Formats: sequence, C-alpha cells, structure tokens
Amino acid sequence: MNNLLRLVEGVARIVADDPWVLVRDAEGELPDGSVILPLSRWLQAPAQHAVWLGPDDEVESLKPWFDALPLIALDFPSFRDGRGYSQAYLLRTRLGWTGELRAVGDVLRDQLSHMRQCGFDSFAVREDKSAEDALKGLAGMSVLYGRSVIEPRPLFRRR
Repeated sequence: MNNLLRLVEGVARIVADDPWVLVRDAEGELPDGSVILPLSRWLQAPAQHAVWLGPDDEVESLKPWFDALPLIALDFPSFRDGRGYSQAYLLRTRLGWTGELRAVGDVLRDQLSHMRQCGFDSFAVREDKSAEDALKGLAGMSVLYGRSVIEPRPLFRRR
C-alpha cells in the first residue's frame, strides 16, 4: 500500500515496503503475496489472508479467528463516515484485538489523531495526499479530555 503510516513503539513512521495489497472486489483473481480481502470473500478462506471490514460489517464476527488473523483493516468510504471509529474502539476495548488495526479508504491527516485514540496503529492515507504531511496529523492534541483506547481515564481522573 502506498502512503502507509504505522506506529512503531508509539512513534509514527512512513512504511516504504508494506507487503499487503488491498483487494476491494469480492470476486476475481487474487494477486500474489499478502492480500487484504473484503469480509464476504475472506470468510470463504479464513485465516489465510487479512480481512477488511466495511462500515456495515459486524466486528464481533471475527473474534473466533483473532489468533490467526495478521491484520484487520477498517474502511472509511468517506471522511464523513465515522462508523470505523466505533468498530476500532469495539475491537480494542470489548473484544481485545491486539494485532495490527489499519484504517483504509478516505483517510486524511485531520482524522489521524482521533483514529489513533480509537485504537488504529496503521493508516493508509489517501493516495492523492502526502504521507510526510500526514505524519503531522498524528502529533495530535497535547491534552485529551475524554477516554480513549490509549488513555482510558478521563482527564478529571488523571489528577
């Protein structure tokens, strides 16, 4: 994937050699190598590839395969669609997913800090945007008031 950012020990880095290829169609021939498949196609051969979920897919359906899944990608079909944030939060907090969680689709710099707070640790920034510029979006805010995956205590509990 082009324009991929990944958190490595809490530090955001541009990934130059990502092995994963996102396959958006539910049919057709697969490319060689590591692929990320839509849920409907992935269910035909679970645990052989990574999976991506659309906003309408239920994250709970993946729990039986957590041990074998190398990566879960959550799709943002539009920057205005925030369901991926909820899916990420559920995966990290209620379901206990600890593997790589990647944001794909209409991923922009302004969203990255909030995505990180919801549990994403890799970000496929939209290809027409600069990955170097997007790194600045991961700097985020200096003080977070509410709870997040990174800091589950609200500000008033941290004093």
